[in-house]
Amino acid sequence: MRIRATVAAATGALALSAFVVPAAHAADSGSSYRADAAKVLEAAHSAHSTSGKTAFTATTADDAPYALNVSFSNVKVNGGKAFAVGTTNHVLVPVTYTLTHGVEVKITAADFLTGPYLYKGSFADPDNMLFGVDPAKCTVTSSTTASCKGNIDIYPSRGNLINSDAGAWKAAGLAIAYNGQNPDSPTFDISKVGVAEQGGFASPNVQRYSKLTVNAAPEPVKKGKTITVTGKLSRANWETNKYAGYTGQSVQLQFRKKSSTTYTTVKTVKTDGTGNLKTTTTASVDGYYRYSFVGTSTTPAVKAAGDYVDVQ
Repeated sequence: MRIRATVAAATGALALSAFVVPAAHAADSGSSYRADAAKVLEAAHSAHSTSGKTAFTATTADDAPYALNVSFSNVKVNGGKAFAVGTTNHVLVPVTYTLTHGVEVKITAADFLTGPYLYKGSFADPDNMLFGVDPAKCTVTSSTTASCKGNIDIYPSRGNLINSDAGAWKAAGLAIAYNGQNPDSPTFDISKVGVAEQGGFASPNVQRYSKLTVNAAPEPVKKGKTITVTGKLSRANWETNKYAGYTGQSVQLQFRKKSSTTYTTVKTVKTDGTGNLKTTTTASVDGYYRYSFVGTSTTPAVKAAGDYVDVQ
């Protein structure tokens, strides 16, 4: 898996920087969730990497947590809809799921924590992982089930994503029973901590936020004369935290009459090597020109606001 710059972990260990809590949340009561979970999961993944196992199962190792009798189902990320991430703004992605547990697991204990996460690549060795700052909140529905709601917190300006992360991801559930153990204590005994992880759940695509501009000129223009329509299709670059042109993409030039509310496609234009658009059309009646992009698996659809041209 790809290790973030914040922590260089041992081979097979969790990408710990996925758990780093932004400074703005440092004073929150749940701010230690990811940091403490990182310690436990690093031990769990390291133990199973050493043993050659690819999934978390019961272990008798003194330096590893035990397998917790918890499973996950009905995982729904962002209502099944793809979501876009820009260059600076925090993106909060809601996740709901059902948690099923053995009667011996006390999910109402103060130190029982659960939450969803997203991962890129394989579950056993993910390229990247995205977690929530805080644990999920669960409502008990029976003696062995609970309905849970959590969030995934994404901070693009903090290096949570790189450009190749755009596209398909999977979802997973995590549960940790600390059983009175404090990860910050010198007497912390990780063998008394229970951990459950389950992946392979569907997740909508993570996309690079897109922008589209248009400018139709001259304004005004005489009927029958040429109108030049320029614009640019750009999308978030998660590595520079700026927007860069999306090259070689088909974009539709659309027009609607001043008296209409419906746009019709005039022609299809491709973006050049810097994401720019340029084409011409003949002036006929007053109306609005815009560019429209249908989107890809890595970049959402976007429409430019219409640019009005007065035809005289």
